[in-house]
Amino acid sequence: MRKILTAALIAATILSASAQSPVSGPDGRLKVSVSADARYSVSYDGIQVLESSALGFKANLGDYSKLSFTEEKASQLDQTYKMETIKSSVVNYKANVCVYTFQNSEGKKVDVEFRVSNNDIAFRYLLPREGAPGGVRIFEETTAFKLPQGTVSFLTPQSDAMIGFARTKPSYEEFYYLEKPLTEKSEYGHGYTFPCLFKTADNAWVLISETGVDSRYCGSHLSDWDAAKGYTIAFPLPEENNGEGDTGAAFSIPGATPWRTITVGLDLAPIAETTVAWDVVEQLYEPSIDYKFGRSTWSWILWQDPSINWDDLVAYIDLAAAMGYEYTLVDAYWDRNLGYDKMEELIQYAASKNVGVWLWYSSSGWWNDIPQSPKDNLTTAVSRKKEMAWMKKAGVKGIKVDFFGGDKQQTLRYYEDILSDANDYGLMCIFHGATLPRGWERMYPNFVGSEAVRASENMVFNQNDCNLEPEFACLHPFIRNTVASMEFGGSFLQRRLNRNPNRGPRRMTTDVFQLALAVLYQNPVQNFALAPTNLTDGTSEVCLDFMRAVPTTWDETRLIDGYPGKFVTMARRHGNTWYIVSLNGTLENPMKLDLSAICRKLGLDAGVSSIKVYTGGNDAVVSAKLPAKAVDVAPTDAVVAVITPWR
Repeated sequence: MRKILTAALIAATILSASAQSPVSGPDGRLKVSVSADARYSVSYDGIQVLESSALGFKANLGDYSKLSFTEEKASQLDQTYKMETIKSSVVNYKANVCVYTFQNSEGKKVDVEFRVSNNDIAFRYLLPREGAPGGVRIFEETTAFKLPQGTVSFLTPQSDAMIGFARTKPSYEEFYYLEKPLTEKSEYGHGYTFPCLFKTADNAWVLISETGVDSRYCGSHLSDWDAAKGYTIAFPLPEENNGEGDTGAAFSIPGATPWRTITVGLDLAPIAETTVAWDVVEQLYEPSIDYKFGRSTWSWILWQDPSINWDDLVAYIDLAAAMGYEYTLVDAYWDRNLGYDKMEELIQYAASKNVGVWLWYSSSGWWNDIPQSPKDNLTTAVSRKKEMAWMKKAGVKGIKVDFFGGDKQQTLRYYEDILSDANDYGLMCIFHGATLPRGWERMYPNFVGSEAVRASENMVFNQNDCNLEPEFACLHPFIRNTVASMEFGGSFLQRRLNRNPNRGPRRMTTDVFQLALAVLYQNPVQNFALAPTNLTDGTSEVCLDFMRAVPTTWDETRLIDGYPGKFVTMARRHGNTWYIVSLNGTLENPMKLDLSAICRKLGLDAGVSSIKVYTGGNDAVVSAKLPAKAVDVAPTDAVVAVITPWR
């Protein structure tokens, strides 16, 4: 993760006593207007997508919710950066910038910085020193997002705290509710988890989220809708983390809040392809080693807790070696079932097969009741560094840390402490039972991904999640996975999601649908849900060969078409090869897929050197040529194409 060009910032100061200049994206279509009383509105091609909405906050230094304009400073930003762990490996970010200075009734100043690219807006508050003490406490934000009447929402509710399994919620695994009116109250009464997707009556799409949240702030979400204000920024609940810690935020000044982001388009391509979560943040430290990403096996997802034993873990290491995978993940209770000495032996065995080992850890201290271990090893700097020193000595490649449950600033600080310390010992990090990553792929070079979604384990636990898999798969490219890596842990190739092939929930999608998910879900380390029995139980060799070859990092991502919860056609490029996946998430009609037209759209009409088209549902039929006409994608089925052009 390295910058390959430095930012070019060209500034020009404009002073005004009463009126503010709007700031538009470079192509002029997306426009933000800011009023003298610190309210903003947003339009795209003249279509109003956000009506007049409040800016501001309340803090120990004073009330910054009632402000008056003093001056503005405009500039332009042109920055290119390179990242291996997001949807596009090279990003050129161009934005027009305007910093509006306001003052409150006491004459205290605050800047509001807006960055506007062609489809994205990011804004934040900056507090100057201005003779104040060394820091500020933010009690609440009055930041609002007032969408036009007739807008419908695609949202997941923010959960109650200290409920669910072993009192671990919020764990960001609630159901999505689609095309609901703004006036409908959230399930728990606490609003909605980021990111939040909306469709206006004028058919404009709006995605609202936040980025750049680190140890200096709390994580936020959207409130329920208020007819007068719209949605407002909501801070964590007092009950989170067993009541420990403040619900607000505190940071040193001069300093800044995280970025609030708004992505706008007249179709869903700007939503699915946005990189705003990473465009406006910076890397916080250098990687201690050259981290390697890739594929992994994971015994727990199908074989569950009893699989954490020597023989089963060896079987999954052997599966990883047979598949050419880089890693295997060893889940909870390894410390109890194997112990540290035996784990070192297992890691050595895996290394002899060119397979690296990831280890599961509980985040927990006092804030939930989970029994899984190892626990309490990461909660203090002393115990954490001792444990990580052992991991480095043993050859562990990464850690999966589970069961956080909360967005308070102290919890965000804990994430950062784990990541920073893990980097010192050359360890990558995945988080489960965890909050949404907010720009972390760029901020923390050893961060790999977070669950923060109703993921594959819920399919193993109950049939309803299997029934909903087609619909939910067609949601994530437009909501959860568009702003951050998503550690889903899927791509099942067995019909029953259990170690016993005659028990457990029944998968409702086809094998080709599962292949498509390996491309559709973006995470630089994928813990696939394969099992050793897939090598011997008659699983299609076509499917296994695809899963042996599929990459986990991407150089380019293009949305071809889609609608949340109904269907999605997406193309991702790795090196010179395009992976095109089309999924039908409905239970109703087949959809048509014209691969020739997609190839032309991707610039592949000059000719290709290799074509593989996967169709046929569970039969996984592969063709070595493009279909002469559009092909049907049946309900709960998919088509996958792997195309390499002539160089």
